[in-house]
Amino acid sequence: MSTRIDGRSNDELRQVKVTRNYISHAEGSAFIEVGKTRVICTATVEEKVPPFQRGKGIGWVTAEYDMIPRSAQVRIIRPQTTGKIKGRTHEIQRLIGRSLRGVVDFQKLGERTIWIDCDVIEADGGTRCASITGGYIALFDCCRYLVEQKIITEMPVSDFLAAISVGIVNGEIMADLCFAEDSTAEVDMNVVMNSKGNLIEVQSTAENKAFSREDFNKLLDLSMVSIEKLFLIQKKVLLEQ
Repeated sequence: MSTRIDGRSNDELRQVKVTRNYISHAEGSAFIEVGKTRVICTATVEEKVPPFQRGKGIGWVTAEYDMIPRSAQVRIIRPQTTGKIKGRTHEIQRLIGRSLRGVVDFQKLGERTIWIDCDVIEADGGTRCASITGGYIALFDCCRYLVEQKIITEMPVSDFLAAISVGIVNGEIMADLCFAEDSTAEVDMNVVMNSKGNLIEVQSTAENKAFSREDFNKLLDLSMVSIEKLFLIQKKVLLEQ
């Protein structure tokens, strides 16, 4: 077994640190640090829903995602400068929205929208997974706020939710890839799971050559074990503070 770039074992996650209520204006917010990847996640309540949900008495959850210019090694041009949002950004924010909707009861939320904004201030791999894991904390606190303010009567969030990246690097299966590992991986996989052990999304790509069903199962097993570790962090942050 080779030594990883940061000295971790293959199944070891980077250090995860979460700061709740990071943005005072938001109904829910979290600053999540996963190694050097750092994301600010906020949840905002809007007292209306998209046109396709109107008149049904049910709510909606959606997400936006962006990376600030020097979150990466090379400066990223702001979308308002180019006049368009990159396809990668669209894909990631749709993933975040789909993932978070998977643990929300829209009937209990009522006819309102919760916007989850995820802003990457430093990227070192796994930004979409950190956004989902931190975005969930912002969403949970936002929904708790709605209950405490008697805007809704029941908590609409049913389960915990987290995401992790796993992959095959130099022939070895690893959890929580940093950028250097992700950029050279033979296989890259992102997994989203709820606390019932049910999968919400699996994104898996062979970068150079096809991989076996056996390796797929090993990657999936490692991701599920890794996400259970993230659930423990979320529970400590949300329930024990």
